[in-house]
Amino acid sequence: MRIAKSIFVRPGSNVTYGTVAIALSFFVFAYSSRFGQPSILLYYLLWFPLVMIDYRNVLGSYQRQLWLFAFGIFTCLSIFWSVVPSVTARAAIQYMTHIFCALVAMRTLDIRTLARGAIAGTGIVLIYSILFGYYAYDPIDGTYSFVGAFDSKNQLGFYASIGIYFAFTAVFVLGERRIWLLGAGIAGLLSAYCLLASQSATSVLTTGLVVALCMSLRAILFLSPKQRKRLFVTVAISGVVLAVAGVYLGAVDLVLGAFGKDSTLTGRTYLWQQGIAAAQQNLFFGVGYQAYWVQGFSEPERLWDEFFIASRAGFHFHNTYIETAVETGLIGVFLLASILLTAFIGHISRFLSDIRNDESYILLGVATLLLIRSFVEIDILNPYHVGSFLFYFTAGKLSMRARVNAPLPASDDPMQFATPVNWEPRTGP
Repeated sequence: MRIAKSIFVRPGSNVTYGTVAIALSFFVFAYSSRFGQPSILLYYLLWFPLVMIDYRNVLGSYQRQLWLFAFGIFTCLSIFWSVVPSVTARAAIQYMTHIFCALVAMRTLDIRTLARGAIAGTGIVLIYSILFGYYAYDPIDGTYSFVGAFDSKNQLGFYASIGIYFAFTAVFVLGERRIWLLGAGIAGLLSAYCLLASQSATSVLTTGLVVALCMSLRAILFLSPKQRKRLFVTVAISGVVLAVAGVYLGAVDLVLGAFGKDSTLTGRTYLWQQGIAAAQQNLFFGVGYQAYWVQGFSEPERLWDEFFIASRAGFHFHNTYIETAVETGLIGVFLLASILLTAFIGHISRFLSDIRNDESYILLGVATLLLIRSFVEIDILNPYHVGSFLFYFTAGKLSMRARVNAPLPASDDPMQFATPVNWEPRTGP
């Protein structure tokens, strides 16, 4: 019996396989530290074999994707000047293969399949955390919070943020009904519970901002592309002015106070100062990818001790750009930030220019979530992490050739048409 290739690699026809693959990948990203190498092997087995099924469409044109590999290639080059070459070599290879898997997923899945997989994946991850999780004491702020089956409340909060966002977009953007409407509701409730239990101010604030952005973008769908651009520019300028005014008038302290935080962000400002000082010692190239937080080195040992990190692992500077500067210098910061900004601006442009583009509508929210969190977390910097997977999936969609948009039928509600405008893969390199 012959099995059609389309059930594995054709966007829209491989919904079942794609949903399962995304859900299992999310679970691996969450708990690979618990289940070890077999879970990582499962992740590779989900995506690498698709190349052998239909390599032309799965790989696409590398000429259009080279910019996506820029930072990954630089992490590999950092082996040559790394202070711990063995650590950098291992991490860089993992990061490159992780990028490859994310881009395979990007070329073989449409946005509806990604949303369904994210809903199923976050649901499984959060159920596992509720069943086997625990409360942990934070010696910095003196509170107990639910960390689930993770070692950090911020990671639990991040998965809860993803669950809420994709549940919201699945219903209100993609128009899911029946079983997936129920699934989105369950995942959304689980995510809301875990978000509140984690007491992660970062996740609560970013989730609220991104959902509010998604709702405001829905309103401008009633406008023509030309009117959208004018309104967006006006709102963007007004937002910047209000943000600056809020900083000077003390609004930041009021928001932080509402979450029980102070102006030091629970010691993060001190940590940022230490990171900036460390980055200045190797300004342009850094110490090597993932070669700073190594046991036995005096500076990381001191910071682990000051922040009560008994495991002496899994710690970072809580800022993507500072962490990147320490490890790969200003060159690495430029390369990584360029991809993130391109993803953010690119999807804004497509959303504002197209008559209807559900793909960029949803991925713009993902890019915004990652952009905001990049100032307080390092979600896009590590391999086998849901943040970096979504990061390269989101950016990669910009490298695919757009289908010409067909006019929509007349309607009083442009949101009722749930069929997304997809991006067609090239048929060859």
